[in-house]
Amino acid sequence: MIDDLPSLLWLVNLGTVEIHPFPFTVEAPDEPAWMVFDLDPGEPAGVVDACRVALRLRDALTAQGIRAFPKTSGAKGIHVVVPLNGGATFDTTKTYARTVAAFLADELPDLVVDRQARGLRRGKVLVDWLQNDRFRSTIAPYSLRATLDATISTPVTWDEIAAAAAGDIEADELAFRLDRVLDRIERHGDLLAPVLSLQQRLDAGLGTEDRGKVEPTTRNDRTGGQR
Repeated sequence: MIDDLPSLLWLVNLGTVEIHPFPFTVEAPDEPAWMVFDLDPGEPAGVVDACRVALRLRDALTAQGIRAFPKTSGAKGIHVVVPLNGGATFDTTKTYARTVAAFLADELPDLVVDRQARGLRRGKVLVDWLQNDRFRSTIAPYSLRATLDATISTPVTWDEIAAAAAGDIEADELAFRLDRVLDRIERHGDLLAPVLSLQQRLDAGLGTEDRGKVEPTTRNDRTGGQR
């Protein structure tokens, strides 16, 4: 567990650059604390295309009463994180994410792909639902990436995602480095903080035979209480 400054410094002393946590907590290792959609553009698609897909994904989730929070991957993609914090299983989240990815691929075939094959991904955005396996990990918010530019996976607002998708801001505006991230935290606080507390549930039983439609029922507890 890396839950205090000395532990974090221990990682630094090991030469750790990227931090990729598992999607569960120590208190509930058999339950996903969140569900994640990794929107990974294949050349020549880029982060603007990922933002376009993120907006449609947000709308699909909102239609089911589900809140989601975006962050940059620190590379060229976008992560859309859905807080759960209780009651779900990894089979449920993986099946749900797979069905939503298939829905997006059916609705936006010129922009979205839901299969991993490299030959299918050129010029499209992969909606990677496989990140919802129990022992798969996703780059942590505020983690540096091991790149020459040392960009950082950074929580963003939906307004920023929409502005990038519309071309109102340059794609480079979503490439965050250390100085900008520290300034953002000073101004906005931690935009991803609700992921740790917001409780949302997905009903089990959403099958892959539902490909092409997104009709799971949900129940949200918006009290924000921590389990």
